[in-house]
Amino acid sequence: MQKILNWGLLSTARINRALMKPLNASKRTRLLAVASRSLDSAQAYAREHKIPRAHGSYEDLLANPDIDVIYNSLPNHLHAEWTIKALRAGKHVLCEKPLALTLDEVDAMISASKETGKVLAEAFMYRHHAQTLKVKEIVDSGELGKIQLIKGAFSFSLTREGNYRFYKEMGGGSIWDVGCYPISFARMVVGEEPLEVFGWQVTGQEGGDDSFFGQMRFRGEIYAQFDSGFKSPFRTYIEIVGTQGVLYIPFPFKPEIKNEIILTRDGKEQKIRVKGQELYLGEVEDMCDAVLNNQLPRVSLEDSRGNVKAILAFLESAETGKAVKI
Repeated sequence: MQKILNWGLLSTARINRALMKPLNASKRTRLLAVASRSLDSAQAYAREHKIPRAHGSYEDLLANPDIDVIYNSLPNHLHAEWTIKALRAGKHVLCEKPLALTLDEVDAMISASKETGKVLAEAFMYRHHAQTLKVKEIVDSGELGKIQLIKGAFSFSLTREGNYRFYKEMGGGSIWDVGCYPISFARMVVGEEPLEVFGWQVTGQEGGDDSFFGQMRFRGEIYAQFDSGFKSPFRTYIEIVGTQGVLYIPFPFKPEIKNEIILTRDGKEQKIRVKGQELYLGEVEDMCDAVLNNQLPRVSLEDSRGNVKAILAFLESAETGKAVKI
Protein backbone atom coordinates (compact mmCIF):
# COMPACT_ATOMS: atom_id res chain seq x y z
CA MET A 1 0.00 0.00 0.00
CA GLN A 2 1.18 3.48 -0.84
CA LYS A 3 1.81 5.98 1.95
CA ILE A 4 -0.99 8.41 2.77
CA LEU A 5 0.26 12.00 2.75
CA ASN A 6 -0.94 14.14 5.63
CA TRP A 7 -1.62 17.74 4.57
CA GLY A 8 -1.68 20.90 6.64
CA LEU A 9 -3.31 24.19 5.64
CA LEU A 10 -1.11 27.21 6.32
CA SER A 11 -3.83 29.80 7.03
CA THR A 12 -7.61 29.86 6.90
CA ALA A 13 -7.79 31.57 3.51
CA ARG A 14 -10.94 31.23 1.42
CA ILE A 15 -9.06 29.38 -1.35
CA ASN A 16 -8.56 26.47 1.10
CA ARG A 17 -12.15 25.40 0.45
CA ALA A 18 -11.29 24.61 -3.16
CA LEU A 19 -8.61 22.16 -2.00
CA MET A 20 -10.62 20.42 0.73
CA LYS A 21 -12.80 18.36 -1.61
CA PRO A 22 -9.92 16.85 -3.62
CA LEU A 23 -7.88 16.28 -0.45
CA ASN A 24 -10.78 14.32 0.99
CA ALA A 25 -11.45 12.55 -2.31
CA SER A 26 -7.92 11.40 -3.09
CA LYS A 27 -6.91 7.96 -1.83
CA ARG A 28 -3.40 9.22 -1.23
CA THR A 29 -4.09 12.27 0.95
CA ARG A 30 -5.56 13.19 4.29
CA LEU A 31 -6.32 16.71 5.45
CA LEU A 32 -4.94 16.52 8.96
CA ALA A 33 -4.41 20.05 10.29
CA VAL A 34 -4.93 23.77 9.87
CA ALA A 35 -3.02 26.72 11.32
CA SER A 36 -4.11 30.26 12.08
CA ARG A 37 -2.53 33.15 13.96
CA SER A 38 -4.73 32.36 16.96
CA LEU A 39 -5.76 29.03 18.42
CA ASP A 40 -9.42 30.08 18.74
CA SER A 41 -9.55 30.90 15.05
CA ALA A 42 -7.86 27.64 14.06
CA GLN A 43 -10.13 25.56 16.30
CA ALA A 44 -13.28 27.20 14.98
CA TYR A 45 -12.12 26.62 11.40
CA ALA A 46 -11.22 23.02 12.16
CA ARG A 47 -14.64 22.35 13.69
CA GLU A 48 -16.44 23.94 10.75
CA HIS A 49 -14.55 21.88 8.18
CA LYS A 50 -14.04 18.69 10.24
CA ILE A 51 -10.26 18.95 10.28
CA PRO A 52 -8.75 16.77 13.04
CA ARG A 53 -6.09 19.15 14.37
CA ALA A 54 -5.78 22.90 14.87
CA HIS A 55 -2.63 24.94 15.48
CA GLY A 56 -2.56 28.43 16.96
CA SER A 57 0.50 29.52 14.99
CA TYR A 58 2.12 28.75 11.66
CA GLU A 59 5.26 27.64 13.48
CA ASP A 60 3.32 24.99 15.41
CA LEU A 61 1.98 23.50 12.21
CA LEU A 62 5.46 23.29 10.69
CA ALA A 63 6.71 21.62 13.88
CA ASN A 64 4.04 18.90 13.66
CA PRO A 65 5.98 15.72 12.75
CA ASP A 66 2.88 14.07 11.29
CA ILE A 67 2.49 16.63 8.49
CA ASP A 68 4.00 15.69 5.13
CA VAL A 69 2.73 18.45 2.82
CA ILE A 70 1.96 22.10 3.47
CA TYR A 71 -0.51 24.05 1.36
CA ASN A 72 0.62 27.68 1.52
CA SER A 73 -2.42 29.87 0.89
CA LEU A 74 -1.11 32.96 2.68
CA PRO A 75 -1.21 36.38 0.98
CA ASN A 76 1.29 36.78 -1.85
CA HIS A 77 3.93 38.69 0.09
CA LEU A 78 4.23 35.82 2.59
CA HIS A 79 4.64 33.00 0.07
CA ALA A 80 8.44 33.01 -0.01
CA GLU A 81 9.05 33.38 3.73
CA TRP A 82 6.73 30.61 4.86
CA THR A 83 7.42 28.26 1.98
CA ILE A 84 11.13 28.36 2.79
CA LYS A 85 10.38 27.81 6.49
CA ALA A 86 8.16 24.85 5.63
CA LEU A 87 10.76 23.27 3.35
CA ARG A 88 13.43 23.66 6.03
CA ALA A 89 11.04 22.07 8.52
CA GLY A 90 11.04 18.99 6.31
CA LYS A 91 7.70 19.54 4.57
CA HIS A 92 6.82 19.37 0.90
CA VAL A 93 4.99 22.53 -0.23
CA LEU A 94 2.21 23.31 -2.67
CA CYS A 95 2.30 27.10 -2.80
CA GLU A 96 -0.50 29.22 -4.20
CA LYS A 97 0.24 31.36 -7.23
CA PRO A 98 2.14 33.56 -7.71
CA LEU A 99 5.06 31.60 -6.34
CA ALA A 100 6.69 34.83 -5.12
CA LEU A 101 6.96 38.55 -5.87
CA THR A 102 10.64 38.89 -6.82
CA LEU A 103 13.14 36.72 -8.65
CA ASP A 104 15.39 36.74 -5.59
CA GLU A 105 12.54 35.22 -3.58
CA VAL A 106 11.86 32.62 -6.26
CA ASP A 107 15.53 31.68 -6.42
CA ALA A 108 15.70 31.37 -2.63
CA MET A 109 12.66 29.07 -2.69
CA ILE A 110 14.18 26.92 -5.44
CA SER A 111 17.45 26.72 -3.50
CA ALA A 112 15.63 25.67 -0.33
CA SER A 113 13.80 22.94 -2.25
CA LYS A 114 17.05 21.60 -3.69
CA GLU A 115 18.92 21.82 -0.39
CA THR A 116 16.21 20.00 1.58
CA GLY A 117 15.23 17.52 -1.12
CA LYS A 118 11.58 18.45 -0.61
CA VAL A 119 9.09 19.00 -3.42
CA LEU A 120 7.95 22.54 -4.14
CA ALA A 121 5.27 23.28 -6.72
CA GLU A 122 3.11 26.26 -7.65
CA ALA A 123 -0.65 25.74 -7.49
CA PHE A 124 -1.71 26.60 -11.04
CA MET A 125 -4.69 24.26 -11.02
CA TYR A 126 -5.80 24.79 -14.64
CA ARG A 127 -2.51 23.36 -15.94
CA HIS A 128 -3.50 19.85 -14.83
CA HIS A 129 -6.99 19.79 -16.33
CA ALA A 130 -7.88 17.67 -19.38
CA GLN A 131 -9.11 20.74 -21.26
CA THR A 132 -5.71 22.45 -20.98
CA LEU A 133 -3.94 19.29 -22.11
CA LYS A 134 -6.31 19.04 -25.09
CA VAL A 135 -5.62 22.65 -26.10
CA LYS A 136 -1.88 22.03 -26.00
CA GLU A 137 -2.34 18.85 -28.02
CA ILE A 138 -4.28 20.71 -30.75
CA VAL A 139 -1.70 23.51 -30.93
CA ASP A 140 1.25 21.11 -31.04
CA SER A 141 -0.43 18.96 -33.72
CA GLY A 142 -0.21 21.85 -36.18
CA GLU A 143 -3.96 21.85 -36.78
CA LEU A 144 -4.07 25.64 -36.34
CA GLY A 145 -1.09 26.17 -38.63
CA LYS A 146 1.57 28.62 -37.51
CA ILE A 147 0.48 30.37 -34.32
CA GLN A 148 0.17 34.13 -34.80
CA LEU A 149 -1.77 35.52 -31.84
CA ILE A 150 -2.99 34.51 -28.39
CA LYS A 151 -5.59 36.70 -26.74
CA GLY A 152 -7.00 36.31 -23.24
CA ALA A 153 -8.70 37.98 -20.33
CA PHE A 154 -9.51 37.38 -16.69
CA SER A 155 -11.46 40.03 -14.82
CA PHE A 156 -14.06 40.27 -12.08
CA SER A 157 -15.53 42.85 -9.74
CA LEU A 158 -13.72 42.85 -6.39
CA THR A 159 -15.80 44.81 -3.88
CA ARG A 160 -14.51 43.62 -0.49
CA GLU A 161 -12.95 46.70 1.14
CA GLY A 162 -9.58 46.11 2.78
CA ASN A 163 -8.90 42.98 0.74
CA TYR A 164 -5.15 42.38 0.51
CA ARG A 165 -5.46 42.03 -3.28
CA PHE A 166 -5.67 45.83 -3.52
CA TYR A 167 -2.44 46.54 -1.60
CA LYS A 168 0.79 46.74 -3.58
CA GLU A 169 2.99 45.98 -0.56
CA MET A 170 1.12 42.69 -0.02
CA GLY A 171 1.55 41.59 -3.62
CA GLY A 172 -1.79 43.00 -4.64
CA GLY A 173 -2.93 44.02 -8.08
CA SER A 174 -4.95 42.25 -10.72
CA ILE A 175 -1.90 41.15 -12.70
CA TRP A 176 -0.63 39.10 -9.75
CA ASP A 177 -4.06 37.75 -8.88
CA VAL A 178 -5.69 36.94 -12.23
CA GLY A 179 -3.52 38.41 -14.99
CA CYS A 180 -0.99 35.72 -14.14
CA TYR A 181 -3.36 33.17 -15.75
CA PRO A 182 -3.47 34.46 -19.35
CA ILE A 183 0.26 35.18 -19.10
CA SER A 184 0.89 31.61 -17.99
CA PHE A 185 -1.47 30.23 -20.63
CA ALA A 186 0.23 32.10 -23.48
CA ARG A 187 3.68 30.97 -22.34
CA MET A 188 2.43 27.37 -22.13
CA VAL A 189 0.92 27.50 -25.62
CA VAL A 190 4.09 28.89 -27.21
CA GLY A 191 6.38 26.75 -25.09
CA GLU A 192 8.89 29.59 -24.75
CA GLU A 193 9.49 32.78 -22.82
CA PRO A 194 8.52 36.10 -24.45
CA LEU A 195 11.28 38.23 -25.94
CA GLU A 196 9.72 41.48 -24.71
CA VAL A 197 6.57 42.81 -23.10
CA PHE A 198 4.68 46.09 -22.91
CA GLY A 199 2.05 46.96 -20.32
CA TRP A 200 -0.33 49.64 -19.12
CA GLN A 201 -2.03 49.75 -15.73
CA VAL A 202 -4.75 51.65 -13.92
CA THR A 203 -3.56 51.98 -10.35
CA GLY A 204 -5.93 51.82 -7.40
CA GLN A 205 -5.82 53.85 -4.18
CA GLU A 206 -3.82 51.18 -2.35
CA GLY A 207 -1.10 50.99 -5.00
CA GLY A 208 -1.93 47.75 -6.76
CA ASP A 209 -3.35 47.81 -10.27
CA ASP A 210 -7.13 47.72 -10.61
CA SER A 211 -6.72 46.94 -14.32
CA PHE A 212 -3.81 45.77 -16.43
CA PHE A 213 -3.39 45.59 -20.20
CA GLY A 214 -0.41 43.79 -21.68
CA GLN A 215 1.25 42.57 -24.85
CA MET A 216 3.97 39.98 -25.37
CA ARG A 217 6.20 39.27 -28.34
CA PHE A 218 7.60 35.79 -28.78
CA ARG A 219 10.20 34.41 -31.17
CA GLY A 220 8.87 33.66 -34.65
CA GLU A 221 6.50 36.62 -34.80
CA ILE A 222 4.05 35.22 -32.27
CA TYR A 223 2.18 37.83 -30.23
CA ALA A 224 -0.05 37.71 -27.16
CA GLN A 225 -2.46 40.23 -25.65
CA PHE A 226 -4.33 40.10 -22.34
CA ASP A 227 -6.20 42.20 -19.84
CA SER A 228 -7.02 41.61 -16.19
CA GLY A 229 -8.96 43.62 -13.67
CA PHE A 230 -10.88 44.06 -10.44
CA LYS A 231 -13.27 46.75 -11.68
CA SER A 232 -14.83 44.95 -14.67
CA PRO A 233 -17.56 42.31 -14.97
CA PHE A 234 -16.51 38.68 -14.85
CA ARG A 235 -14.76 37.81 -18.12
CA THR A 236 -12.60 34.87 -18.98
CA TYR A 237 -11.42 33.45 -22.31
CA ILE A 238 -8.46 32.47 -24.44
CA GLU A 239 -8.37 32.71 -28.23
CA ILE A 240 -5.51 31.16 -30.20
CA VAL A 241 -5.18 32.33 -33.81
CA GLY A 242 -3.15 30.41 -36.36
CA THR A 243 -2.71 30.61 -40.12
CA GLN A 244 -5.12 27.70 -40.64
CA GLY A 245 -7.56 27.93 -37.75
CA VAL A 246 -8.75 29.56 -34.57
CA LEU A 247 -9.27 27.85 -31.20
CA TYR A 248 -11.56 29.54 -28.68
CA ILE A 249 -11.64 28.46 -25.02
CA PRO A 250 -14.54 30.07 -23.10
CA PHE A 251 -13.44 28.95 -19.63
CA PRO A 252 -9.68 28.36 -19.80
CA PHE A 253 -8.71 28.97 -16.18
CA LYS A 254 -11.55 27.30 -14.29
CA PRO A 255 -12.73 24.43 -16.49
CA GLU A 256 -15.32 22.03 -15.09
CA ILE A 257 -16.38 18.40 -15.49
CA LYS A 258 -18.00 19.04 -18.89
CA ASN A 259 -16.27 21.50 -21.19
CA GLU A 260 -16.48 22.69 -24.76
CA ILE A 261 -13.85 24.42 -26.87
CA ILE A 262 -14.48 25.72 -30.39
CA LEU A 263 -12.19 25.05 -33.34
CA THR A 264 -12.85 27.10 -36.51
CA ARG A 265 -11.24 26.05 -39.79
CA ASP A 266 -12.24 27.04 -43.33
CA GLY A 267 -15.21 28.95 -41.95
CA LYS A 268 -16.62 25.87 -40.19
CA GLU A 269 -17.02 25.59 -36.42
CA GLN A 270 -16.30 22.36 -34.62
CA LYS A 271 -17.31 22.06 -30.98
CA ILE A 272 -14.90 19.80 -29.15
CA ARG A 273 -16.22 18.36 -25.91
CA VAL A 274 -13.68 17.60 -23.21
CA LYS A 275 -14.51 15.54 -20.14
CA GLY A 276 -12.62 16.85 -17.15
CA GLN A 277 -12.46 16.29 -13.41
CA GLU A 278 -12.81 18.31 -10.25
CA LEU A 279 -10.63 21.33 -10.98
CA TYR A 280 -8.23 21.21 -8.03
CA LEU A 281 -7.82 17.42 -7.94
CA GLY A 282 -5.14 17.54 -10.63
CA GLU A 283 -2.70 19.62 -8.61
CA VAL A 284 -3.24 17.41 -5.55
CA GLU A 285 -2.57 14.20 -7.49
CA ASP A 286 0.38 15.82 -9.24
CA MET A 287 1.87 16.64 -5.84
CA CYS A 288 1.31 13.06 -4.70
CA ASP A 289 3.06 11.74 -7.81
CA ALA A 290 6.01 14.05 -7.18
CA VAL A 291 6.36 13.10 -3.50
CA LEU A 292 5.50 9.40 -3.65
CA ASN A 293 6.68 8.42 -7.13
CA ASN A 294 9.54 10.88 -7.68
CA GLN A 295 7.86 12.33 -10.76
CA LEU A 296 8.61 15.87 -11.84
CA PRO A 297 5.74 18.29 -11.11
CA ARG A 298 3.80 19.32 -14.22
CA VAL A 299 4.44 22.99 -13.38
CA SER A 300 8.22 23.14 -13.05
CA LEU A 301 9.96 25.69 -10.85
CA GLU A 302 11.64 27.05 -13.97
CA ASP A 303 8.18 27.60 -15.48
CA SER A 304 7.01 29.35 -12.31
CA ARG A 305 10.11 31.54 -12.34
CA GLY A 306 9.39 32.46 -15.95
CA ASN A 307 5.88 33.61 -15.10
CA VAL A 308 7.10 35.78 -12.22
CA LYS A 309 9.80 37.23 -14.48
CA ALA A 310 7.22 38.13 -17.12
CA ILE A 311 4.91 39.77 -14.56
CA LEU A 312 7.78 41.84 -13.16
CA ALA A 313 8.69 42.94 -16.69
CA PHE A 314 5.08 44.00 -17.30
CA LEU A 315 5.05 46.06 -14.11
CA GLU A 316 8.35 47.70 -15.05
CA SER A 317 6.95 48.55 -18.48
CA ALA A 318 3.79 50.06 -16.99
CA GLU A 319 5.88 52.24 -14.67
CA THR A 320 8.40 53.37 -17.29
CA GLY A 321 6.14 53.53 -20.34
CA LYS A 322 8.67 51.48 -22.33
CA ALA A 323 8.83 47.96 -23.70
CA VAL A 324 10.94 45.66 -21.52
CA LYS A 325 13.10 42.91 -23.01
CA ILE A 326 13.32 39.62 -21.17
